[in-house]
Amino acid sequence: MGRRRIWTLHLSLPAFGGENYLPLAVRPFTVSAAGSGADATKNAMNVESESGGSKADNGQRPDASPAPVVLRALGLRRSFGKVAAVDGLDLTVRAGEIYGFLGVNGAGKTTSIRMLMGIIKPEDGMIELLGERTRRTTIRQKQAIGYVSQEQTFYPWMTARGLGRFVGGFYPSWDAPEFERLLRVLDVPPDRKSSQLSGGMRVKLALALALASRPALLILDEPTSGLDPLARREFLDHIQQQARDHHRTTFFSSHIIEEIERVADRVGIIHHGRMRYEGDLKTLRATVRLVRFPPGAPRPPELPVLPTDAPPIIRHAQIPPPLPFFAASESSAAVAFAPPTGFDVLRDETRDGWRSLVLRAEPSAWAAFDLPGAEISDLSLEDIFIAMVRTGVMAI
Repeated sequence: MGRRRIWTLHLSLPAFGGENYLPLAVRPFTVSAAGSGADATKNAMNVESESGGSKADNGQRPDASPAPVVLRALGLRRSFGKVAAVDGLDLTVRAGEIYGFLGVNGAGKTTSIRMLMGIIKPEDGMIELLGERTRRTTIRQKQAIGYVSQEQTFYPWMTARGLGRFVGGFYPSWDAPEFERLLRVLDVPPDRKSSQLSGGMRVKLALALALASRPALLILDEPTSGLDPLARREFLDHIQQQARDHHRTTFFSSHIIEEIERVADRVGIIHHGRMRYEGDLKTLRATVRLVRFPPGAPRPPELPVLPTDAPPIIRHAQIPPPLPFFAASESSAAVAFAPPTGFDVLRDETRDGWRSLVLRAEPSAWAAFDLPGAEISDLSLEDIFIAMVRTGVMAI
């Protein structure tokens, strides 16, 4: 294929519809006609996969081997002053899956995405996109990404169709008929000015702009924030349809657990800038469970008795080193739980005389788990998430 000269955004491709969409610095950039878009999608499927990785439900190939890696972060770090917003983040996104990036507000999700998009540069670490490693995402790599940010900011005088013509000039793989089709499917008025669109319509327009270049990877940074329940449901339905019909690899950031549970094949839970869990939801539910001891139940073996004025200990037994957690106790004596080998204690508290422990272990360890008087039950994703990230708990 020949090479051609196009004009592209210096800072923000393809962050159109977000904080850096304005063409403050526009410069010429030469790319191969086969360097992005539909061809990048083909390349994504040919990226060498690593062995032994997690397997997404819709990221499986017929031979059951892991799907190719489309996006990988290796030890990403970024601080603002003395605050470490992202602290050694590792993650892996495979072809065809919807990857749910879950964390509370301030966990480091947006900073991570800004680094993945090349909007800000990591202080340390590497990014691997479509088989190419870099310290900072390049313009060529950005042209293979569709991006929808938290806030949609468009030229107010432009219509939806006009924005499509404008943005299309920055993508060699832009598909104008597909953009028109997306506007119809998403029910976005093509000749209405962006300033006259509702919040939900603006998010749909941003999604149409992100998808019309047929990107190899779709990155969504809490796009449903502020949407009403109906608009949120419609948006999630479109994301699932894209994954199903077009094998669209999607990185979906959210703090809303219900959204992640609804659409994600695999999930990464980030807290304090570090990855606390990465894998599929089925495995997460099978490894984290609730163990309860009723009032008067025999004390499990090997549980030392602490001084009567000591609170129960709640350990966050993750790597990096656990954070201390504490809870008030109604019991006369505080007892620290010494977990069996292979078990981590995520939470330990006493309420109304019931001793409740949230433990994490491999399914094989749970199969052999036996404590007299213990009641073992499954947890919802919300309960598991809270156990992993909560910074304190008060007994009620």
